[in-house]
Amino acid sequence: MNGHLLALYVVAVFLAMIAPGPDMMFVLATGARGGPRAGLLAALGAASSEIVQITAVAAGLSALFAAAPAAFTALRACGAAYLLYLGVQALRSARRGGAVPAAEAQAPVSGRYAYLRGFLTNLVNPKMVTFAVAFLPQFVDRGLGHVPLQFAALGVIFIAFEVLVDGTVGLTAGRLGGWLSRRRRARQALDAGSGAIMVALAGRLAFEAR
Repeated sequence: MNGHLLALYVVAVFLAMIAPGPDMMFVLATGARGGPRAGLLAALGAASSEIVQITAVAAGLSALFAAAPAAFTALRACGAAYLLYLGVQALRSARRGGAVPAAEAQAPVSGRYAYLRGFLTNLVNPKMVTFAVAFLPQFVDRGLGHVPLQFAALGVIFIAFEVLVDGTVGLTAGRLGGWLSRRRRARQALDAGSGAIMVALAGRLAFEAR
């Protein structure tokens, strides 16, 4: 691989990962409600979705979207709708307020639920879709050959950052879940903040999709 392009790619991925987005907000909320295991599984679900998307890009999805812009527009519209749904749910939770009943606070979040929701949230995440389709191919040096292997290497780096950053967020939030469940204002602030960010992202995506 081109060493210069690789260095630029690592920096770009790191900056993309630490910027709060739908994946991080969902992992944070899941970990806070379901504990460290649920938070980690949500991050692993997001990472699994990235494997699918990067594989699709390597197989020619970027060329398809370039030839059929309507397909990308439709995908962005679906992503906006799903993000809006998640945001509204979080805002409704913040509006209800009140302390979480002890039984609910201790009820574990299904690992399957956390993983699948993490997978779906990432699948329609506009940042990830745009990154995979429009950004990732820019760091492949076709002149060096072995294009699939270059995509694979870039994908491994991206997924490693995903697990490291969002996995840490999920585990940390999980350890704070008990504290949040006993503090109404802190829980409301978390729900309101994550909900507002998701709604804003949905609005921006819907506007750009026109």
